[in-house]
Amino acid sequence: MKAFADLVLFVRAADAGSLSAAARALDISPAAASATLKRLEAELHAQLFVRSTRSLRLTSEGERFLQHAREALRAIDEGEQALRGDQAVLRGSLQLSMPSDLGRSLVLPWLDGFLAAHPQVQLRANLSDHFADVYRQPVDVALRYGPPPDSSLIALPLRADNRRVLCASPDYLRRHGEPADPQELAERNCLRMLIRGETQDRWRLTRGDDVRDLRVRGDRVSDDGHAVKRWALAGHGIAFKSWLDVSQEVLAGQLRVLCRDWRGEPAPLNLVCPDRRLLSPLVQRLREFLRERFEAIAPPPE
Repeated sequence: MKAFADLVLFVRAADAGSLSAAARALDISPAAASATLKRLEAELHAQLFVRSTRSLRLTSEGERFLQHAREALRAIDEGEQALRGDQAVLRGSLQLSMPSDLGRSLVLPWLDGFLAAHPQVQLRANLSDHFADVYRQPVDVALRYGPPPDSSLIALPLRADNRRVLCASPDYLRRHGEPADPQELAERNCLRMLIRGETQDRWRLTRGDDVRDLRVRGDRVSDDGHAVKRWALAGHGIAFKSWLDVSQEVLAGQLRVLCRDWRGEPAPLNLVCPDRRLLSPLVQRLREFLRERFEAIAPPPE
Protein backbone atom coordinates (compact mmCIF):
# COMPACT_ATOMS: atom_id res chain seq x y z
CA MET A 1 0.00 0.00 0.00
CA LYS A 2 2.19 2.81 -1.31
CA ALA A 3 -0.36 5.54 -0.46
CA PHE A 4 -0.53 4.26 3.12
CA ALA A 5 3.26 4.34 3.47
CA ASP A 6 3.33 7.88 2.07
CA LEU A 7 0.82 9.05 4.67
CA VAL A 8 2.75 7.35 7.47
CA LEU A 9 5.94 9.15 6.47
CA PHE A 10 4.14 12.49 6.20
CA VAL A 11 2.58 12.18 9.67
CA ARG A 12 5.85 10.98 11.24
CA ALA A 13 7.76 13.91 9.69
CA ALA A 14 5.12 16.40 10.87
CA ASP A 15 5.23 15.05 14.43
CA ALA A 16 9.03 14.95 14.60
CA GLY A 17 9.63 18.21 12.74
CA SER A 18 12.37 16.37 10.88
CA LEU A 19 12.38 14.27 7.71
CA SER A 20 15.59 12.48 8.73
CA ALA A 21 14.07 11.54 12.10
CA ALA A 22 11.00 10.15 10.35
CA ALA A 23 13.24 8.18 8.00
CA ARG A 24 15.15 6.66 10.92
CA ALA A 25 11.92 5.72 12.68
CA LEU A 26 10.66 3.97 9.54
CA ASP A 27 14.05 2.39 8.76
CA ILE A 28 14.40 3.96 5.32
CA SER A 29 17.11 6.19 3.87
CA PRO A 30 16.78 10.01 3.95
CA ALA A 31 16.88 9.98 0.16
CA ALA A 32 13.94 7.57 -0.01
CA ALA A 33 12.02 9.66 2.51
CA SER A 34 12.64 12.83 0.50
CA ALA A 35 11.52 11.11 -2.71
CA THR A 36 8.37 9.83 -1.01
CA LEU A 37 7.47 13.30 0.25
CA LYS A 38 8.07 14.86 -3.18
CA ARG A 39 5.84 12.21 -4.77
CA LEU A 40 3.06 12.89 -2.25
CA GLU A 41 3.27 16.64 -2.83
CA ALA A 42 3.16 16.09 -6.59
CA GLU A 43 0.06 13.90 -6.28
CA LEU A 44 -1.65 16.51 -4.08
CA HIS A 45 -0.46 19.50 -6.16
CA ALA A 46 0.48 21.21 -2.89
CA GLN A 47 3.60 21.99 -0.89
CA LEU A 48 3.22 20.33 2.52
CA PHE A 49 6.43 21.48 4.21
CA VAL A 50 8.79 24.45 4.18
CA ARG A 51 12.25 22.91 4.26
CA SER A 52 15.64 24.26 5.28
CA THR A 53 18.91 22.55 6.09
CA ARG A 54 18.02 22.48 9.82
CA SER A 55 14.26 22.59 10.09
CA LEU A 56 11.03 21.31 8.64
CA ARG A 57 7.69 22.98 9.26
CA LEU A 58 4.22 22.51 7.86
CA THR A 59 2.75 24.94 5.38
CA SER A 60 -0.89 26.01 5.81
CA GLU A 61 -1.80 23.37 3.21
CA GLY A 62 0.21 20.81 5.17
CA GLU A 63 -1.58 21.67 8.42
CA ARG A 64 -4.97 21.16 6.77
CA PHE A 65 -3.92 17.90 5.12
CA LEU A 66 -2.40 16.55 8.36
CA GLN A 67 -5.83 16.27 10.01
CA HIS A 68 -7.16 14.22 7.09
CA ALA A 69 -4.02 12.07 6.96
CA ARG A 70 -4.36 11.19 10.66
CA GLU A 71 -8.01 10.28 10.21
CA ALA A 72 -7.21 8.12 7.17
CA LEU A 73 -4.53 6.21 9.08
CA ARG A 74 -6.88 5.68 12.01
CA ALA A 75 -9.59 4.39 9.68
CA ILE A 76 -7.18 1.92 8.06
CA ASP A 77 -5.96 0.75 11.46
CA GLU A 78 -9.54 0.25 12.69
CA GLY A 79 -10.36 -1.71 9.53
CA GLU A 80 -7.39 -4.01 10.01
CA GLN A 81 -8.32 -4.61 13.64
CA ALA A 82 -11.94 -5.32 12.67
CA LEU A 83 -10.77 -7.95 10.17
CA ARG A 84 -8.72 -9.64 12.88
CA GLY A 85 -11.67 -9.81 15.25
CA ASP A 86 -12.28 -8.62 18.79
CA GLN A 87 -9.27 -10.46 20.16
CA ALA A 88 -6.86 -8.65 17.85
CA VAL A 89 -3.66 -7.32 19.38
CA LEU A 90 -3.97 -3.61 20.08
CA ARG A 91 -1.52 -1.54 18.08
CA GLY A 92 -1.07 1.96 16.77
CA SER A 93 -0.08 5.36 18.12
CA LEU A 94 -2.04 7.48 20.57
CA GLN A 95 -1.51 11.11 21.53
CA LEU A 96 -2.95 11.75 24.97
CA SER A 97 -3.19 15.09 26.77
CA MET A 98 -3.72 15.20 30.54
CA PRO A 99 -3.54 17.63 33.46
CA SER A 100 -0.05 18.03 34.87
CA ASP A 101 -0.62 16.83 38.44
CA LEU A 102 -3.03 14.04 37.57
CA GLY A 103 -0.64 12.75 34.93
CA ARG A 104 2.43 12.71 37.13
CA SER A 105 0.66 11.40 40.25
CA LEU A 106 -1.48 8.62 38.76
CA VAL A 107 -1.82 8.28 35.01
CA LEU A 108 1.81 7.93 33.87
CA PRO A 109 2.56 5.06 36.30
CA TRP A 110 -0.66 3.35 35.22
CA LEU A 111 0.23 3.75 31.55
CA ASP A 112 3.48 1.87 32.13
CA GLY A 113 1.34 -1.19 32.85
CA PHE A 114 -0.97 -0.54 29.88
CA LEU A 115 1.95 -0.28 27.46
CA ALA A 116 3.60 -3.38 28.92
CA ALA A 117 0.37 -5.30 28.25
CA HIS A 118 0.09 -3.87 24.72
CA PRO A 119 3.65 -3.63 23.36
CA GLN A 120 2.53 -2.62 19.85
CA VAL A 121 1.00 0.62 21.13
CA GLN A 122 3.02 3.84 20.97
CA LEU A 123 2.11 6.71 23.30
CA ARG A 124 2.82 10.43 23.14
CA ALA A 125 1.90 12.07 26.46
CA ASN A 126 1.26 15.80 26.76
CA LEU A 127 1.12 17.03 30.37
CA SER A 128 -0.40 20.49 30.65
CA ASP A 129 -3.13 22.29 32.58
CA HIS A 130 -4.00 24.28 29.46
CA PHE A 131 -7.00 22.69 27.74
CA ALA A 132 -5.69 21.05 24.58
CA ASP A 133 -7.39 22.10 21.35
CA VAL A 134 -8.17 18.61 20.07
CA TYR A 135 -9.23 20.08 16.70
CA ARG A 136 -5.95 21.85 15.92
CA GLN A 137 -3.28 20.27 18.12
CA PRO A 138 -1.87 16.79 17.45
CA VAL A 139 -4.00 15.26 20.23
CA ASP A 140 -6.26 12.21 19.85
CA VAL A 141 -7.91 12.29 23.28
CA ALA A 142 -7.57 14.37 26.44
CA LEU A 143 -8.21 13.83 30.14
CA ARG A 144 -9.90 16.91 31.52
CA TYR A 145 -11.80 18.00 34.63
CA GLY A 146 -15.28 19.46 34.29
CA PRO A 147 -17.51 19.76 31.23
CA PRO A 148 -15.61 20.41 27.98
CA PRO A 149 -15.57 24.06 26.86
CA ASP A 150 -17.02 23.05 23.48
CA SER A 151 -20.36 21.22 23.65
CA SER A 152 -19.61 19.45 20.36
CA LEU A 153 -16.79 17.47 21.99
CA ILE A 154 -17.42 13.89 23.10
CA ALA A 155 -16.91 13.48 26.87
CA LEU A 156 -16.68 9.93 28.26
CA PRO A 157 -16.91 9.83 32.09
CA LEU A 158 -13.99 8.40 34.06
CA ARG A 159 -14.89 9.56 37.59
CA ALA A 160 -18.14 11.54 37.71
CA ASP A 161 -18.27 12.12 41.48
CA ASN A 162 -14.82 13.68 41.83
CA ARG A 163 -14.62 17.03 43.63
CA ARG A 164 -12.13 19.52 44.97
CA VAL A 165 -10.92 19.45 48.57
CA LEU A 166 -9.14 21.86 50.86
CA CYS A 167 -5.81 20.41 51.95
CA ALA A 168 -2.60 21.35 53.72
CA SER A 169 0.44 19.60 55.17
CA PRO A 170 0.64 18.57 58.85
CA ASP A 171 3.64 20.89 59.19
CA TYR A 172 1.65 23.90 57.98
CA LEU A 173 -1.22 23.03 60.34
CA ARG A 174 1.16 22.70 63.31
CA ARG A 175 2.50 26.17 62.64
CA HIS A 176 -0.77 27.93 61.77
CA GLY A 177 -3.54 25.77 63.20
CA GLU A 178 -6.34 23.99 61.35
CA PRO A 179 -9.18 26.24 60.15
CA ALA A 180 -12.48 25.34 61.80
CA ASP A 181 -14.58 27.17 59.21
CA PRO A 182 -14.00 28.05 55.52
CA GLN A 183 -14.36 31.73 56.42
CA GLU A 184 -10.93 31.53 58.06
CA LEU A 185 -9.35 31.04 54.63
CA ALA A 186 -9.43 34.82 54.19
CA GLU A 187 -6.64 35.00 56.80
CA ARG A 188 -4.56 32.11 55.43
CA ASN A 189 -1.95 31.77 52.70
CA CYS A 190 -3.83 30.09 49.85
CA LEU A 191 -2.01 28.44 46.96
CA ARG A 192 -3.83 29.37 43.78
CA MET A 193 -4.01 28.17 40.18
CA LEU A 194 -3.74 30.31 37.06
CA ILE A 195 -6.16 28.99 34.42
CA ARG A 196 -6.57 30.60 30.98
CA GLY A 197 -4.75 33.65 32.26
CA GLU A 198 -7.03 34.14 35.28
CA THR A 199 -6.03 33.57 38.91
CA GLN A 200 -8.50 31.21 40.58
CA ASP A 201 -9.01 33.25 43.73
CA ARG A 202 -12.66 32.36 44.36
CA TRP A 203 -13.18 29.04 46.10
CA ARG A 204 -16.71 27.70 46.59
CA LEU A 205 -17.71 25.26 49.33
CA THR A 206 -21.16 24.03 50.30
CA ARG A 207 -22.75 22.38 53.33
CA GLY A 208 -26.39 21.54 52.66
CA ASP A 209 -28.02 24.82 51.63
CA ASP A 210 -25.15 26.90 52.97
CA VAL A 211 -22.86 28.15 50.18
CA ARG A 212 -19.58 29.94 50.82
CA ASP A 213 -18.12 31.75 47.81
CA LEU A 214 -14.79 32.88 49.22
CA ARG A 215 -12.17 35.22 47.81
CA VAL A 216 -8.75 33.96 48.87
CA ARG A 217 -5.25 35.42 48.80
CA GLY A 218 -1.71 34.13 48.97
CA ASP A 219 1.88 34.64 47.92
CA ARG A 220 2.02 31.87 45.27
CA VAL A 221 0.22 31.33 41.97
CA SER A 222 1.05 28.80 39.23
CA ASP A 223 -0.44 27.55 35.96
CA ASP A 224 0.85 24.08 36.86
CA GLY A 225 -1.25 21.99 39.25
CA HIS A 226 1.73 19.84 40.20
CA ALA A 227 3.61 22.94 41.38
CA VAL A 228 0.66 23.94 43.58
CA LYS A 229 0.65 20.50 45.20
CA ARG A 230 4.40 20.61 45.78
CA TRP A 231 3.96 23.93 47.59
CA ALA A 232 1.23 22.41 49.77
CA LEU A 233 3.42 19.40 50.60
CA ALA A 234 6.27 21.75 51.53
CA GLY A 235 4.03 23.53 54.04
CA HIS A 236 3.65 26.84 52.22
CA GLY A 237 -0.14 27.10 52.49
CA ILE A 238 -3.59 25.67 51.78
CA ALA A 239 -4.54 24.28 48.36
CA PHE A 240 -7.94 23.61 46.78
CA LYS A 241 -7.25 20.56 44.68
CA SER A 242 -9.02 17.77 42.85
CA TRP A 243 -9.35 14.79 45.18
CA LEU A 244 -7.84 12.54 42.51
CA ASP A 245 -4.71 14.73 42.48
CA VAL A 246 -4.08 14.49 46.22
CA SER A 247 -5.65 11.17 47.26
CA GLN A 248 -2.31 9.36 47.48
CA GLU A 249 -0.71 12.10 49.59
CA VAL A 250 -3.73 12.23 51.94
CA LEU A 251 -3.70 8.46 52.43
CA ALA A 252 0.04 8.61 53.11
CA GLY A 253 -0.43 11.33 55.73
CA GLN A 254 1.51 13.93 53.75
CA LEU A 255 -1.57 16.14 53.34
CA ARG A 256 -4.70 16.51 55.44
CA VAL A 257 -8.20 17.32 54.16
CA LEU A 258 -9.65 20.38 55.91
CA CYS A 259 -13.24 21.42 56.75
CA ARG A 260 -14.45 17.91 55.99
CA ASP A 261 -18.13 18.70 56.58
CA TRP A 262 -17.96 21.14 53.64
CA ARG A 263 -17.99 19.94 50.01
CA GLY A 264 -15.71 21.47 47.41
CA GLU A 265 -16.69 22.22 43.84
CA PRO A 266 -17.49 19.24 41.55
CA ALA A 267 -14.60 18.24 39.29
CA PRO A 268 -15.85 15.31 37.16
CA LEU A 269 -13.09 13.69 35.13
CA ASN A 270 -13.75 12.86 31.47
CA LEU A 271 -11.93 11.44 28.49
CA VAL A 272 -12.55 13.98 25.71
CA CYS A 273 -12.28 13.60 21.94
CA PRO A 274 -13.61 15.65 19.00
CA ASP A 275 -15.48 12.92 17.11
CA ARG A 276 -16.99 9.50 17.84
CA ARG A 277 -15.18 8.17 14.78
CA LEU A 278 -11.96 8.55 16.78
CA LEU A 279 -13.18 6.10 19.43
CA SER A 280 -10.99 3.32 18.06
CA PRO A 281 -10.60 -0.03 19.84
CA LEU A 282 -7.38 1.35 21.32
CA VAL A 283 -9.11 4.44 22.74
CA GLN A 284 -12.02 2.39 24.08
CA ARG A 285 -9.67 -0.09 25.76
CA LEU A 286 -7.68 2.76 27.30
CA ARG A 287 -10.87 4.38 28.55
CA GLU A 288 -11.97 1.20 30.32
CA PHE A 289 -8.47 0.70 31.72
CA LEU A 290 -8.41 4.21 33.23
CA ARG A 291 -12.05 4.19 34.38
CA GLU A 292 -11.51 1.03 36.44
CA ARG A 293 -8.52 2.57 38.19
CA PHE A 294 -10.08 5.96 38.87
CA GLU A 295 -13.25 4.38 40.24
CA ALA A 296 -11.16 2.19 42.58
CA ILE A 297 -9.89 5.29 44.43
CA ALA A 298 -11.75 5.77 47.72
CA PRO A 299 -13.81 8.99 48.04
CA PRO A 300 -12.56 11.91 50.18
CA PRO A 301 -12.83 11.45 53.94
CA GLU A 302 -16.03 12.89 55.43
